[in-house]
Amino acid sequence: MTRDDVLKQLSHIVRERAFGRHVGSDRLIQAGLDALIAGVESPSLAMLAGLLRSEEPEAPALFDQVLEELGLLFHPPADPRAAKWAMAYWVAGQIADGSLEPAVGTHLIRADIAYDLGYPIELEPLVHCAHNLEGCEESWAVSVEELNREAVDAAKQFLSEGPAAEAGD
Repeated sequence: MTRDDVLKQLSHIVRERAFGRHVGSDRLIQAGLDALIAGVESPSLAMLAGLLRSEEPEAPALFDQVLEELGLLFHPPADPRAAKWAMAYWVAGQIADGSLEPAVGTHLIRADIAYDLGYPIELEPLVHCAHNLEGCEESWAVSVEELNREAVDAAKQFLSEGPAAEAGD
């Protein structure tokens, strides 16, 4: 991994955690090790990367310390609805850039975001894609690849419309 890859990975993990997704200590330690190998410098990074299995409970606090030292801390909006919208844009961005499988991303949007927001119209195309991808059968006239392309297109469209949706809520 390059330094840029590692920093992107760290940013991804910090957002996962900020949006309430569970990230295991083993993954935090591995991310620290990847960063150290890639030449990222931080006073606490070696301590994080060198944690033993018995020291795993220390990983979250050390990971946060590394993020602070690198200037990568992220705090979602305090308002729960605004935080859900921020998560929707983050997930859609990952679908659009190919870093998250469309089926996984659209499921997250349908189950963890749209539901909590009362299924707003702005998320309807992504929710529709989630339903199609979850229910896809070989007998359908459309392939999974086509459904994936539709999901990527829906994510890009959602992103292009910008965060105006939040203002109306």
